[in-house]
Amino acid sequence: MAMSATSSNLIVYLVHKYNVKAIHAAQISNVVRGCMQLAPVLAAALSDAFFGPYPIASFVLFTLTAALPSLLPPPCQRGAGGGGATATSCEPPNAAQSAVLYAALCLLAAGNGGTRYNMAALGADQFAGEGQPRRRRQGGGFFSCYFAFLYASYATGDTVLVYVQDGVSWALGFGVCVATTGLALAALLLGSRHYRRPVPKGSPFTAMARVAVAAARKATVDLGLRVQYYHGCNRDDAVPRADQAPSDRFRFLNRAAMVVAGETREEDGSVAKPWRLCTVQQVEDVKSVVRVLPLWSSGILVSVTVNAQVSLTVLQALTMDRAVGPSFAVPAASITVTVLAAFVLAAALFDRVAAPLCAAAGKLAITPLRRVGLGHALNVASMAVAALVERRRIGAARGRAAAAAAVVPMSVLWLVPQLALTGAEEALHLPGNTALFYGELPASLRGTATAMPPLFIAAGSYLSAEAVDAVRRGTTWLPDDLNASRLDCMYWTLAVLAAVNLGYFLLCATTYKYNNYGGDDGNVKAQTQTDDGSIAAAAAASEGRGGYSEMAARLLANLLVIGGTVLGRAAVQAYRQAIVNANKTGAAQEAINGIRRASKAMTEQEARQILGISEKSTWEEIVQKYDTMFERNAKNGSFYLQSKVHRAKECLEAVYQKPDVPS
Repeated sequence: MAMSATSSNLIVYLVHKYNVKAIHAAQISNVVRGCMQLAPVLAAALSDAFFGPYPIASFVLFTLTAALPSLLPPPCQRGAGGGGATATSCEPPNAAQSAVLYAALCLLAAGNGGTRYNMAALGADQFAGEGQPRRRRQGGGFFSCYFAFLYASYATGDTVLVYVQDGVSWALGFGVCVATTGLALAALLLGSRHYRRPVPKGSPFTAMARVAVAAARKATVDLGLRVQYYHGCNRDDAVPRADQAPSDRFRFLNRAAMVVAGETREEDGSVAKPWRLCTVQQVEDVKSVVRVLPLWSSGILVSVTVNAQVSLTVLQALTMDRAVGPSFAVPAASITVTVLAAFVLAAALFDRVAAPLCAAAGKLAITPLRRVGLGHALNVASMAVAALVERRRIGAARGRAAAAAAVVPMSVLWLVPQLALTGAEEALHLPGNTALFYGELPASLRGTATAMPPLFIAAGSYLSAEAVDAVRRGTTWLPDDLNASRLDCMYWTLAVLAAVNLGYFLLCATTYKYNNYGGDDGNVKAQTQTDDGSIAAAAAASEGRGGYSEMAARLLANLLVIGGTVLGRAAVQAYRQAIVNANKTGAAQEAINGIRRASKAMTEQEARQILGISEKSTWEEIVQKYDTMFERNAKNGSFYLQSKVHRAKECLEAVYQKPDVPS
């Protein structure tokens, strides 16, 4: 909950408290998200308790930066510029302030490395044990509860904690993060001596590295044709496999299993030099990873587009009318909770409704590749919708104030459709990829299968930051003032990239042959424990043999109950409010065009009452009062009050005979 709130609201914190330019803040956010995805993979072999203090230290630093003025740069100063326009002067953070901020971000990523994925495996280990089938059945119930609470915590962090940070106090919001994380660590440590901890069996990445090194060292060795030329017995298995020759695919790797004099022990035939000789099974395991790499690489561009869209959407929300009702403004970062809600609802509908209907139709069962392909198609649609919505927002921003803080007369709920499509795309793409990797890779690499999606998400996060930077250097699409940008061109570019990536995925998918799926009907071959459920990775890897389908069904049932009742009502209410706001927004531009006409009907006394000034006030005092009130209403997302203040200023311009100045 604390990590989700902090990462979601990071852009707003950087812009408002550290005077970071909007696009630069989006780039920093993408890099941090990439580190948070990569850290769990790097930390998979280490203890969860070892990383427990890291998030606490991170949130303590965030709290200090929000509470101590010396750790923040001075607030931006607004004053009168040339021609009466509003000028903003912002001082960037110094080296010491930046060091504290980046230290907090590094600790946040490190803490996420020890908790995000390892906690699920640690909990599942308590239900898994030899000769304990009842414990294994209970593991499915554990995952149902774990992921239900996980999504609930994400939603709570992205709404409640973000609202506390934006609307009450940043220091209080980060203080709550410290308290909740401290309680979580205390609960973990209190039961540490009672936990069941399986013996580590080594990293699968090490075994893959051995195959590559051994094959490279024997590059000049001729490949043998007879089985006995290869070290085919996998002694790491509980039941040794019979000797077998490696397959003809990627024959260069077969050299890693070629037996050369001095590489085995004479007394028992075991491997004497593990970095020069590998088993046939180890070679085949590496080949299975190489086979799925093209499909895996297609997920990188999906991650690039999604990360860029989510970070830029927060910046869009900062410039839009976020008022919902007369007295509530939606925090800019909370708009991304739409992705989470859409993910839960789409996953439940897909697995409980769409997939069974397709399976009942015969040859239309949705295999993992088909599920991933649907996700790619929705990714293209999401980018296109984002471009259309941004085009409308830019149109509404024309003629508005020159200040970057100006609020566009367009409801923030216009961003919901593109985020909903992104959530539905994630509900298809991520579980489909994880189910594919988990089902196609051998049992010895199931841990690697669960790490592959976080790896392409991390790579996409880093590349997203680089893509935004390249667009800033090569075009004028992304200036500091988002209202003067061509963000719609950026979205159209992402849509084209997503379409090209869809074509690349289709090419890879049509040439790929399943190892463990039996064709178009989606049946799984014997001795394969794979599924197409919503949480296909972490659950399957820890659950092991059997019980996985039951676990997925129970998990989705729980999500359906929770999401259908709570999020379903919220979605209906949001849809109704969107219709109301859309009707209002349709007339908003006309209202702006009529401000000058309407200002003639406002009396001088009414204008002075609105701005809170007297007849003795100078024009400079009026401009300063106007800037203060306009900025406050902009932060609150109140377009009505902004227009009222603007009318009052225009009325007084006629009295003071000042030229009309855009604001």
